[in-house]
Amino acid sequence: MMRILLFLGTNLAVIVVASITLRLLGVEGYLTEQGMNFNALLIFCFIFGMAGSMVSLFISKWMAKRTTGTVIIESPSNATEKWLVDTVAELARDAGIKTPEVGIFPAQQSNAFATGWNKDDALVAVSAGLLNRMRPEEVRAVLAHEIGHVANGDMVTLALIQGVLNTFVMFFARVVAQLVDSFLRRDDGGGLGFMGYFAVVIVAEIVFGLIASAIVAWFSRFREYRADSAGAQLAGSGAMINALARLKAETEMPDQMPDTMRAMAITKGQTRSLMEKLFASHPPLDDRIRALKEAAYRQ
Repeated sequence: MMRILLFLGTNLAVIVVASITLRLLGVEGYLTEQGMNFNALLIFCFIFGMAGSMVSLFISKWMAKRTTGTVIIESPSNATEKWLVDTVAELARDAGIKTPEVGIFPAQQSNAFATGWNKDDALVAVSAGLLNRMRPEEVRAVLAHEIGHVANGDMVTLALIQGVLNTFVMFFARVVAQLVDSFLRRDDGGGLGFMGYFAVVIVAEIVFGLIASAIVAWFSRFREYRADSAGAQLAGSGAMINALARLKAETEMPDQMPDTMRAMAITKGQTRSLMEKLFASHPPLDDRIRALKEAAYRQ
């Protein structure tokens, strides 16, 4: 539950900060005085809504290295690192993308992630625990899954979706506040006032932000199936299924992946409550394994 709250809090914080900035710059006051110019409001919301997502996208590699403690393999120092770099290069070539940076982060849970602002400037990292406990063919399948994320452009698409949703969250929150203000003015002539208007905007942004977060989480779950499919094509269905089964066996271990990076990891563990399922960035591993087996059966 805490992970969900942190995930939602991060998204809502971006929107609230943008709202405060709009207020401090006098943009909302000007639009209100002009009778709420909806075209201008939508443009301003789009600029601020997309800005946060784009900034996050462009610094994603830097943030990933910093928050996970990932060490980039500049020059392999042992046979395992050389195999890891060579395998990523081979999979990237098969997927038709430029070889990403390769790194290892110090977590005992088997995990991996991919990030970067475009498919030709990406980072693929695996945990030390994954390298220590998985067989080479299973590690290769995990790497293929992450290469699938990169080749599919999932990082960019996720950022664009988040930016568009942020735009509409900010826009409709202000429309709601304007409607409430207009209703009160008609009723008693007083209106919401400065602080009342801003309070309604924040509350509406929280409500709409929850809906937006559920939409982003749904897309994130959808892209996991696509990455699994890409991993199966690059490394083989059997290896991909075995890798997910191994990950499932480790879901009870403490998750050392920072909350900001879990959406980009290959696994976030199992979800239990309805709330967790609604806002989960990953589908249950049983469902992912079942989908791969059904796809293999149809072939």
